[in-house]
Amino acid sequence: MAEVTAGLSIGQVAERTGLSVHALRFYEQQGVFVSPIRRGVGGRRSYSEDDVDWLTVCIILRASGMPLPALRRYADLVRAGAGNEEERLALLKEHHGRVTTQLGRLTQCLDLITFKVGVYEDLLDRYAAGRDRPRPSVGGDVPASRPGTSA
Repeated sequence: MAEVTAGLSIGQVAERTGLSVHALRFYEQQGVFVSPIRRGVGGRRSYSEDDVDWLTVCIILRASGMPLPALRRYADLVRAGAGNEEERLALLKEHHGRVTTQLGRLTQCLDLITFKVGVYEDLLDRYAAGRDRPRPSVGGDVPASRPGTSA
């Protein structure tokens, strides 16, 4: 990653990453950046392309549910340099396991939602074809515990 001599302003980085200026300052305060953010004219922050690339990794890890302390620990390990790759790997494998578990749960949720959408689409198609009449609901919409359960 080649360093660009003309730095990016905090506003430019916010626009490129989708983070707020406040979030960028917070991440800097929390020690999430691998390198200290340079200061330009008047003490204004000046970000490099490397900073933005690292920030992109951080954004993805946070979006995947990595807790801030784990992200900070990962940044500390990267900042320390070579020799701690096993610890970095362990940290990422642990997070990988959490994300995999979360994906499994979300897949179950999506399966149920997909099933329920199909139930209501079929029901509305029958209504439109005049085959069934809507009946008043007695107990409301009770979530199905498995496919094959009505309404």
